[in-house]
Amino acid sequence: MHSFKPEASGPLEGVRVVDMSRLVAGNMTTHVLADYGADVIKVEHPTRGDDLRNWRCEETDIYWKVYSRNKRSLSIDIKSTEGKDNLLRLVDTAQILVENFLPGTLEKLGLGPDELLKQNPNLVILRISGWGQTGPYKNRPGFGTLVEAMSGWAYVNGHPDKPPTLPPLAMADMVAGLYGVGAVLTALRAIEINNTGGQVIDLSLFEPIFSMIGAEASQYKLTGKPTMRSGNQSTHTAPRNIYICSDGSYVAMSGSMQTMAERVFDTIGRPELKTDPRFVNNDARVRNRDELDEIIGSFIKQRTQAENLELFERYGVTVGPVCSIADLMEHPFVIGRDVLVELPDTDMGTLPMHNIIPRMSSTPGVFRRPAPVLGEHNEEILRELGGHRENSGEQP
Repeated sequence: MHSFKPEASGPLEGVRVVDMSRLVAGNMTTHVLADYGADVIKVEHPTRGDDLRNWRCEETDIYWKVYSRNKRSLSIDIKSTEGKDNLLRLVDTAQILVENFLPGTLEKLGLGPDELLKQNPNLVILRISGWGQTGPYKNRPGFGTLVEAMSGWAYVNGHPDKPPTLPPLAMADMVAGLYGVGAVLTALRAIEINNTGGQVIDLSLFEPIFSMIGAEASQYKLTGKPTMRSGNQSTHTAPRNIYICSDGSYVAMSGSMQTMAERVFDTIGRPELKTDPRFVNNDARVRNRDELDEIIGSFIKQRTQAENLELFERYGVTVGPVCSIADLMEHPFVIGRDVLVELPDTDMGTLPMHNIIPRMSSTPGVFRRPAPVLGEHNEEILRELGGHRENSGEQP
């Protein structure tokens, strides 16, 4: 089991982040920064806190515990004179501010970027919203579900005979949050190297997940047709699919290189397919992927998952099991690489969660503190600012 070490320091020690975001995207950005040693201060509603606290399982706020580790909580009312003053004094000590209110909300409170940069000219302000700070949708509220639907992602995801499929997790928010990490660190680097001063980063949820659908726009211009749903097949490489085994479990295979596809044919005892016009190269295999999947699937279905894995791995074919979280909790790869860590938890005793990623050899991330209870660090933070506790009232 790992333990929290409050005295530990990471490569972002000395960077203070004011996190005014709620739910997933902003919390993902600040989660990564906190794991690497940044002092992330969650500015929360004094009574209800970050809405992520309400994503619960068995009465436990597990999402909050995972994505708010290493952070501190300050509960203040930014609508009040005292709360606004505390926030501005906090901004004066920070390098980064993250917010995801509806565009224009902070401006109405007198806390827009102009005011914040006047307070701290070197502040990097990350503004996350569904549709961005400009454009015809800027005043619309936007959640990841709407973005995943409108971006084209859901349209290409799923099986041909089924409706478009949304991800069962906050994918758009997670992807945007990771883009946010790169953006704020790039902006800090610009200050350090080029003395650019602070700036505003306009990050929508829409554009990051739109970037994930790859060359769809270019392909559409060339063909005049949108990519249709193809289930677990790929529209640009073959073989690529999930195949059922004799024991009811599944394996996934990707033969995206010519040499790999040829290894597949050798493994299933069909070397003649290497010169078959239907499968001789990738373009041909993609055109005839249904026939190819029937051949490969028939072979795999005669063997258990373990037998298939052993056989294909022996021939150097890129194949792997389809795992549930129950499988992963006991998987030798997950255990051997410390993909999961057990951290102390007041409710559960210990709580498993993902390790710090990526892994840095000289300046690794650190586990300093568990996710805070609402307002846990009010006295501590306000004392650092030379102020006093203020934790009542309303906030947008």
